[in-house]
Amino acid sequence: METKVDEEAGVNGAGGAIKEEKAPLLKAQEFPEVERNNWIHKAIGQTFKTTAHLANHLPTGTALAYQVLSPVLTNGGRCDFASRYMTEMLVSICAFTCFILSFTDSYRDLNGTVCYGFATTNGLWIIDGKAVLPKERSKSYRLQFIDFAHAFMTLLVFGAVVMFDHNVVNCFFPKPSAEVAELLSALPVAIGVFCSMMFATFPTTRHGIGFPLSAHC
Repeated sequence: METKVDEEAGVNGAGGAIKEEKAPLLKAQEFPEVERNNWIHKAIGQTFKTTAHLANHLPTGTALAYQVLSPVLTNGGRCDFASRYMTEMLVSICAFTCFILSFTDSYRDLNGTVCYGFATTNGLWIIDGKAVLPKERSKSYRLQFIDFAHAFMTLLVFGAVVMFDHNVVNCFFPKPSAEVAELLSALPVAIGVFCSMMFATFPTTRHGIGFPLSAHC
């Protein structure tokens, strides 16, 4: 009888071990369902989903430089006169860089080397070499109205990134009023939604300095 009980206990123990292996590591109740009851929460969630897409429309080097230097120059959001002046310079330089680099483009030569240049009304002006594109090929790189639209939207996207940066916001608005705080929260969301729609509706074929390259640029 004792042997039988021991065998049943062993079987139950084995079954218990199997059940433990099948049990989920994380219980469902540890992750409650997120409730988005108002339009602001829904818009913020949608904006975060499109963050990666919007980031592709900012020059990589400029965005990285801003993210690295912003906490340092703003002193963690506690700005004095000098740090505020340096923060203004950082934001201005990065914004200008985002705008001007939207007019750059690239192509691959016969050796596969990527060459960069500025789009002009006459074609592509090569800035990292002495190559001259054939006229027929150069026509496809001419400056167009959509380039100005993309440059303006890139500037808006960078402005939204700045407004999402609490260090910069605390530097320029240490004690914002309720209206200003609401504006600083809602405006970046609106910019993100608007620019994501515009970039999707009017895509660009340019692959300029700091932007992702394609295999056929």
